[in-house]
Amino acid sequence: MAAVAAATVVGVCLTVGSASAGTLSGSLYRDPSSAVVRWVAANPGDSRTAVIRDKIASQPQARWFANFNPSTVQSEVSGHIGAANAAGQIPVLAVYEITNRDCGGASAGGAPDLNQYQTWVSNFARGLGNQTVIIILETDSLALLTCLSSGEISARNEAISTATRTIKSANPNAKVYLDGGHSTWNSAGETANRLRAAGVQYADGFFTNVSNYNSTSGEANFGRNVISALNGMGISGKRQVIDTSRNGGASGDWCGDDNTDRRIGQYPTTSTGDGNIDAYLWVKPPGEADGCRYTAGSFQPELAFSLANGAPNPPTTAPPTTTPPTTTPPTTPPPNSSPPTGDGCYADVAVNQWAEGFTATVTVTAGKSEINGWKVTVELPAGAAVTGTWNAQASGTSGTVQFTNVSYNGRVAGRQSTTFGFQGTGAGPGRIAVCVG
Repeated sequence: MAAVAAATVVGVCLTVGSASAGTLSGSLYRDPSSAVVRWVAANPGDSRTAVIRDKIASQPQARWFANFNPSTVQSEVSGHIGAANAAGQIPVLAVYEITNRDCGGASAGGAPDLNQYQTWVSNFARGLGNQTVIIILETDSLALLTCLSSGEISARNEAISTATRTIKSANPNAKVYLDGGHSTWNSAGETANRLRAAGVQYADGFFTNVSNYNSTSGEANFGRNVISALNGMGISGKRQVIDTSRNGGASGDWCGDDNTDRRIGQYPTTSTGDGNIDAYLWVKPPGEADGCRYTAGSFQPELAFSLANGAPNPPTTAPPTTTPPTTTPPTTPPPNSSPPTGDGCYADVAVNQWAEGFTATVTVTAGKSEINGWKVTVELPAGAAVTGTWNAQASGTSGTVQFTNVSYNGRVAGRQSTTFGFQGTGAGPGRIAVCVG
């Protein structure tokens, strides 16, 4: 799956930009069919499940497209994009199909040749729709060139440049990022040269740290130097995304399969507070192997638990502030339950429905006093069933379903909120939910 290689061979400084956020805004899409979500659902009694569920499965991660399947890739992409669009969220797609991928290492594979690669990319691009999507294009493809001749490097650069333009032409709202390696691999100047040769002028920027565990601050510093070097080449307006999926602990030996001193890093977000950085992403899904002790790309609960155990809990959010309308608002459906005038809690359900199923996001808001533990009851229509839950524990899958807080989000301060979600088949629930806190 994800490419990896030794830290010395493997996936600052002028001030550039402002301290504001980057060009992306909005929530990232959590894939309810990811390997970690499926493992959690299949292993409710495992002693590691709660930690993995609460700190990894609850979070948005990249969906990797790494199989050479030109006849089916369009439908696979379209299905994933459709679910993300229905949820009103931004999906992250990691394209990993370049010919001679990983220089024949643990993640070897890819398209048989670059002509067939372009066919695959064209089919991939047809499934992208027209809403915002983040594309992580070919991890290690530019940082790891040691197995290629000069002619092969030129051909790869042209292939990546063409792929970028193909994706942008199919979906102008696609945000495409090219391989920037990481801060302890190639120099910032050399990285900028490689990005320019591969057509970064057609992309939105570059990504770093997919193949390593360097600190976010170190990667940001490196990224500023790369941006400065690109500016010096007349290529401006490019930004960085940083993979923070495994950089919350010690750095050192590159292979995550053999280390227990890693931790998940900053949780995924587009709110970076840094004008050079569009997002902190979990590109390499935590718990998926690098190819040392285990098959590359396979989900290993031992690795996931090691990454999550002892890591901080995911953040909770306060309810948005709103300005009272100056005109009478239109009639709207009643809230799920009446906001308490005193203590207690209430719940608000937002449903995104598609043909075969739905996702539901539930916001639990405390009354004027803090609550320590909550339970939300949701009535599902006939034929509907819950297939996955995040940031909560579900009792039952159909009919009357009760959701209770997990360890880190049961305490909610007065007038503050936390959220959880669930996915299901059939028709989604109505707006009525009952919250007890």
